[in-house]
Amino acid sequence: MLVGFSAVSYVARMNISVAAEFMMPELGITQIQMGQVFSAFLLGYSLLQIPMGVLGDRIGSYKVLAGIGWFWAVLTLATGWLPGTVTTSPAAAFALLIGIRFLLGCSIAAVYPMAARTVADWQPVARRAFSYSFIIAGVFIGSAITPPIIAWLMVTLGWRQSFYIGSLLSVAIALVWMVRGASRPQEQARVNRAEMALIVGGAEAEADDPATVSAASAGFEAAWWQALRSPSLLLLTLSYFLMGYVLYVFVFWFYIYLVEVREFGIVQSGFVAGLPFIAAAMLSPLGGVVSDRGTVLLGRRWGRRVPALVGPVLGAAFLLYGARTDNPYLAVIALALSFGLTEFAEGTIWSTAMDIGGRRTGLATGIINTSNNLGGVVSTALMPVLVDRFGWVTALDSCAAVAIVAAALWLGVKADRPLQTA
Repeated sequence: MLVGFSAVSYVARMNISVAAEFMMPELGITQIQMGQVFSAFLLGYSLLQIPMGVLGDRIGSYKVLAGIGWFWAVLTLATGWLPGTVTTSPAAAFALLIGIRFLLGCSIAAVYPMAARTVADWQPVARRAFSYSFIIAGVFIGSAITPPIIAWLMVTLGWRQSFYIGSLLSVAIALVWMVRGASRPQEQARVNRAEMALIVGGAEAEADDPATVSAASAGFEAAWWQALRSPSLLLLTLSYFLMGYVLYVFVFWFYIYLVEVREFGIVQSGFVAGLPFIAAAMLSPLGGVVSDRGTVLLGRRWGRRVPALVGPVLGAAFLLYGARTDNPYLAVIALALSFGLTEFAEGTIWSTAMDIGGRRTGLATGIINTSNNLGGVVSTALMPVLVDRFGWVTALDSCAAVAIVAAALWLGVKADRPLQTA
């Protein structure tokens, strides 16, 4: 179900990046304005990450996730209906899109802090990276299926109808979670006695740790102070900010790059645009396996570091090549591998935040995901400016550079130092 929330949330956020090709000329919106619409989503998404994480720490993930899917459905419908229908003014359509996408970002903000809180409650330390990597794979499943489906729908039925149909996915996952979801195994009647002994035994081992007990009993202000005093969490936060810069270039601009630079057709680009996310859906769980296995062989510190050091650096190399080759098919393969290798580190990033956060996992993951999406705010607004002034090669080079810096910051991240002792 968490994978489902992850996938559907990316359909809801990414659909506009494909529909933008038809929306911009019909609504009279420029490419730079559309970049600002993309950034409005990310701004709203970033602002509520930490409050949602704290809320999940206090009341559990079930209640929060049970409601937000309905907001996605309403706001996805509004994206297709209101701009250009309620008013025909380009300025008004632009303002409506800014407001709708900002609110959509606010409503989706809970997904990953809540997923991390749930994984931390259901999984022992040595299974968390692999477990969470499946949720990250949901990101890429949603990202892979969105371009071809939305491209086909908007060519066949119209761009407005693509939003109307897409909203049904949000309704479906909200209903499934309301019937079958649970924050913790103690709240799930279908967990049998043997399963409960395994799950709760691991949770009790962590809860018995004095540092964990201290974190659980600390007040909100104390938890914030611990977070600000943690070099490891701060470095992780900065690294994930840079990773967000790269991620959202692929989420919001890759389809447009394929159409305008590599000259693929509208529908063909929809299928090709899914390839980086397919690569990431395969490589992210592999990175989770490497991270969890590394914690057993090397300890948490280096076990978590290795995927975060290797993946983004290799991804940067493929990105530099893909931006420069004249062959469009080689470019797509290289860029897909680049993105997949960059996302090889996702499982280790989130499991490290859980390791550092302990019983404050919601707060810790809210902090890192806020930074990730602020990185996206920067890149989605900056990319059209870089492209306009310097061209696509330089714009993509900026992604390679920040990926290398993001990897280097991990040399200071210590997953074995929780908030209260870091």
